[in-house]
Amino acid sequence: MAQGKASGRPDQELKLAEPETRPTVIKEPQFQERPTEFIVKDAFVLGAIPLALAGLTGLAGWTTLGGIFMALTVFVACFFRNPPRLLPGDERTVVAPADGRVLEAGEIELADGSKGVQVAIFLSVFNVHVNRAPVAGRVLSIDRSGEKYLAAFNRAAEQENVRCDMVLETENGERVVVTQITGLIARRIVCHPQVGDWIARGARYGLIRFGSRTDVILPPTAELRVKRGDKVHGGSTVLAQLPRDE
Repeated sequence: MAQGKASGRPDQELKLAEPETRPTVIKEPQFQERPTEFIVKDAFVLGAIPLALAGLTGLAGWTTLGGIFMALTVFVACFFRNPPRLLPGDERTVVAPADGRVLEAGEIELADGSKGVQVAIFLSVFNVHVNRAPVAGRVLSIDRSGEKYLAAFNRAAEQENVRCDMVLETENGERVVVTQITGLIARRIVCHPQVGDWIARGARYGLIRFGSRTDVILPPTAELRVKRGDKVHGGSTVLAQLPRDE
């Protein structure tokens, strides 16, 4: 498997090991899935301007310019689409957190020297940009860092771009990190959950505007089901399988 550096800041220590025993997990407070509408509300705000310009230029007889603004309106609506997805498998099945193409899939070394399994997904401007939880779990932390906006497929983007790391702890005590990373065009990350929330597997929890990257770091015991170059769909493509209790 491919080797690489851990995602996150150098001082971040991610412990992905599973404890030997776990008490009964109380799955409260439940995170209320967002966004839920078929077209995310952002589309109505961002799409209103080109739609108005399309109308004004059309009335003025500038049909070509009006057509361009109308095409831009349609693009915005398509970008913020939020289709329902059929969730596969069970709670031990890790699903894709986003639509896109797999950039990296393999074993990596984390900041504390331990091993993990990483899947990095590149989202083009034509993909659905709503993010979904890859596993069910408690939100342990949400950390925002970075300051650059390099192209999402650039290797340096993983470390230097504006990003949001959300650490989830499953019912079995495993820790899974899902990371939203901005790109050259993407400039805004939306992450709705709060620390302490219990989030359902496949739940829609946020998005990144206009092209981006979403990474998942899993425990080393996870069995990958995807490889580099594969196309995935958030909430419906199986990324990996977590081991079952004996």
